[in-house]
Amino acid sequence: MNALERWRRELAGWAIPDEILAAAPESPWGFPPELFRSRAERTPAEPSATTRVALEALGTGGDVLDVGVGGGATSLPLAAVATRITGVDESAEMLAEFLASAREAGVQARTVEGRWPDAGLDAPTAKVVVCGHVLYNAGELEPFVRALDAHARRRVVVEITSTHPLVGMGDLWRRFHGLERPAGPSADLAVEAVGELGIEVRREDEARAPRSGGFERRDDAIAFIRRRLCLPADRDGELAGALGGRLVERDGLWAAGPLEHPIVTMWWDRRAT
Repeated sequence: MNALERWRRELAGWAIPDEILAAAPESPWGFPPELFRSRAERTPAEPSATTRVALEALGTGGDVLDVGVGGGATSLPLAAVATRITGVDESAEMLAEFLASAREAGVQARTVEGRWPDAGLDAPTAKVVVCGHVLYNAGELEPFVRALDAHARRRVVVEITSTHPLVGMGDLWRRFHGLERPAGPSADLAVEAVGELGIEVRREDEARAPRSGGFERRDDAIAFIRRRLCLPADRDGELAGALGGRLVERDGLWAAGPLEHPIVTMWWDRRAT
């Protein structure tokens, strides 16, 4: 089995059983805009590898396409150099947050609403294409990646966690549902799969504190994890206990997760055609 097929199968393993979904009081999917807004508003003290690699390709200026833009956390650190940033997202709320943050950053911006790669039909090409923490949502990796490549005139820069971001919730699924969750896919498999497409991928790994992002209220951070687990609100107290030290306040914002994330930046340059 090649890497592309393994990626597809391992991602499919994250499907939530129908009986758990049917009993869920709220949809477990999606993200509240507050989470992405806080990430975009707080620029790290030191530029990430993703920012450095993208800036290297931008040089003295150029346009940027951000696929899965959210609030703009991946592309807005490029605002001082970018001539324009186009954000693609399937959420109108997220796009509104991105535009507001772009105005504050003083960079020209536009948006395309839709799911990648279909949204690529309405998206412009750009000198640099960035895509932060979206790849684990792309079961069909080949059309997703080929559309990224086709829209880049100079470079594609992709950032993902070293393992699937929900792996750390495995103990919670066992505790509340008696359900075993997958351990993959991983960034290693992503690099291998993209390489199967004939793309020469470079990568840089870094262990860093999570990008500042979270909720002003502790209860909202718990509620976010509770929705992910398809639980009712009356389990919040039990869930808080199960989260233990993972539920922390950083920079005035509450979140549940590891103190440090292994992050992988993978990139490739567009070949002349």
